Amino acid sequence: MSFALLLPAALAALAALLLPLLIHLARRSEQRPTDFAALRWLRHKPRPRHRIRFDERWLLLLRLLLLALLALWLARPVMYGAATARPWVAVAPGLDPRTLQLPPDARAHWLAPGFPKIDTPSPTQPVALASLLRELDATLPADVPLRVLVPAQLTGADGERPLLSRKIEWQVVAAAAPAAPVARPLAVPKLAIRYAPERAPSLPYLRAAVSSWSPQAAALDVAAATSAAPGDPGTRSLLWLAPGALPAPLLEWVGAGGSVLLDAGAPLPEGTSPAPLWRDADGAVLVEGGRYRDGRVLRFTRALTPQAMPVLLEPEFPRRLRELLSAPAPEPTLALASDYAPRSGGPAYAAPARDLQPWLALLIGLLFALERWLACRPGRGTTP
Repeated sequence: MSFALLLPAALAALAALLLPLLIHLARRSEQRPTDFAALRWLRHKPRPRHRIRFDERWLLLLRLLLLALLALWLARPVMYGAATARPWVAVAPGLDPRTLQLPPDARAHWLAPGFPKIDTPSPTQPVALASLLRELDATLPADVPLRVLVPAQLTGADGERPLLSRKIEWQVVAAAAPAAPVARPLAVPKLAIRYAPERAPSLPYLRAAVSSWSPQAAALDVAAATSAAPGDPGTRSLLWLAPGALPAPLLEWVGAGGSVLLDAGAPLPEGTSPAPLWRDADGAVLVEGGRYRDGRVLRFTRALTPQAMPVLLEPEFPRRLRELLSAPAPEPTLALASDYAPRSGGPAYAAPARDLQPWLALLIGLLFALERWLACRPGRGTTP
């Protein structure tokens, strides 16, 4: 273990140690002389020199210690190598922890964002398995054994096996296979359009595409408005033709289960893992997107003009647009767990340091309470 300071310049606050010394020297216990008649006529003798003397020494030492600890707290002390080497067990969502044989001395957590403890409910949202494995490998110290329990079929796998810095114990657990989804016919989505003034030339192509879905869909004109117009609470699909980030209220609406198809000039929200959803005949991506919390975020990669996207004039455009707005978000990539065991030999990461500021703050609080008790106790005298 090693001790370090992230902000050593803050130790300049140690100069404040002079304050208690000066206060105790300036406000010592007062000595009041008393005149006696029998001593009035005695010859005055030279007074001896006063030596430096501190009253309430324990109180002074406690105040000095408080200031020293406060300066150390400002310097942000950390401890390297203080993490425990107890084994770690990461359990993939979908497994029943009651059926698993976990080591009694191991720390068991879900392989999910934040790595919650195994005694909490199993996460239900899809996870990026490979990214979580890399994050866990970079977070744990190099000497901590890591064991990963996964079902036979994985979701959220990347295109290749993860490369980690350590050799982990990869254990495949037999689990019930998920039920196959039931195919349902696509419904005509209740659609709204919000557009910026400079995107108005794209509206005729969208109106023509939507009106071909069904006779009822021709009423799109009443749902088209500028980007400053309020949203329709009953709308589940939105075409956002405006550059720039999606406003916060609409982003919350998407996270609650809505579906939005963004303009090419609008960035995807943070936390969205985009995947190609529509390619042209040459293989170029026309629309990309993925899940955002409980909803979906999709985005055109080109401007909605015939020059930039010739498919606007082709017969397949209305059908593909309807499929994008009606179909659920694509499921994460599936892979066999036996073929997805991580490889070792990747770059190693320095173990994170343990922050000592919370512990110092607790100690400072306790010492301050003791200092107040000593300073205010009955019969202490006149020294503060």
